[in-house]
Amino acid sequence: MIDLDTLDSPEKLKQAFEVFNQLSQTLTDSYRELENQVARLNRELAAARSERLKTLTEKEQLANKLQRLLEALPGGVVVVDDEGVVVECNPAAVQLLGEPLLGERWDDIVARSFAAGCDNPHERRLRNGRIVSISARSLGETPGQILLLADISEMRALQDLVDQHKRLSAMGEMVASMAHQVRTPLAAAILYASQLGSPHLEENQRKRFSQRILERLRHLERQVNDMLIFAREGRFVTDRIRVGDFLCRLREAAEPHFATTDARLESVSDCDDEVFLGNAEALSGACLNLLTNALEALRGRGRVQIKAEPAGVDGWCLSVSDDGPGIEPAVRTRIFEPFYTTRPNGTGLGLAVVDGIVKAHGGRVSCDSEPGRGTTFRIYLPLASQAVPLASGGDFQSRPLPML
Repeated sequence: MIDLDTLDSPEKLKQAFEVFNQLSQTLTDSYRELENQVARLNRELAAARSERLKTLTEKEQLANKLQRLLEALPGGVVVVDDEGVVVECNPAAVQLLGEPLLGERWDDIVARSFAAGCDNPHERRLRNGRIVSISARSLGETPGQILLLADISEMRALQDLVDQHKRLSAMGEMVASMAHQVRTPLAAAILYASQLGSPHLEENQRKRFSQRILERLRHLERQVNDMLIFAREGRFVTDRIRVGDFLCRLREAAEPHFATTDARLESVSDCDDEVFLGNAEALSGACLNLLTNALEALRGRGRVQIKAEPAGVDGWCLSVSDDGPGIEPAVRTRIFEPFYTTRPNGTGLGLAVVDGIVKAHGGRVSCDSEPGRGTTFRIYLPLASQAVPLASGGDFQSRPLPML
């Protein structure tokens, strides 16, 4: 600050004015610099705002495109949070599952819209009869899942129609091949039966002829049963079956076949109290097919064993083993093909029927055999307590949702 009392000369007054002018110029320059900085900040803010508005506009346009895409998708899309509540869905999902969807728990929608039971873990049947495929994906770092539903009713109907045509064609081939195969044992049975009335027939011959007639009739019954089961395409009514009870039924059915031979039938079980879902008649018929095949391979002498044991935490295995001559590798790879047989009087349906029945029960069958070391057929079946998982194409990062 300048002390005016000291300005007692023109020289000092001049110096004071120079200092004042310098301060004024400095203040003016600072003000202009401040104005330039404000202008630059305004320009930067305007550019940032413009960029942000552009980004928001692009995101909005992308969201609109995604929304229109979801609305146009023929398949249903359902998004659920980590609590299993639906937070997003498209019109196709509403059309498939019905309203309401938003805000509803997925397990409540399942109970409301889906029919009980399932034959395929990748497919579900709605209460209105439509068939849908379901797949699930996690939402990455966001908790929850996205479920994709596709109506495959028409595709399934067309596939069933194609399968029916194939089966009818196969049935035609089977009927043509069975005409001779049925006629041969039938003619033998008629021949033996015609001799039973002869007054010159001895008692031991009469018994032998009666046994031959019974064998031929059983052979005919087996051929007809194979044909009927093959024609039914594995559709059966299922019940809850205890493994121990099923094995008793199977042994009772098999014992008459072993009674007239020198082969012995053994039975071992480590899971008698387990329960599975199935059709006891169809499944025992399939297992009896394996037992009679083993008996024929033994030519009436040897050992056949039935064994039931746990398979994993939710399944069980039924094996039929014999100590017969075994099966050649080239034959083993084709034994489950329909109409493939190495026997002159075989239909080639026995093991194809076994494979079809086991698959209809949600299981699988395998064969382990080496020439000279016997044969073992293993049937793997799920237990009744097994939960059927939802089809999934990825790892879920959130906790599993209650599905079907």
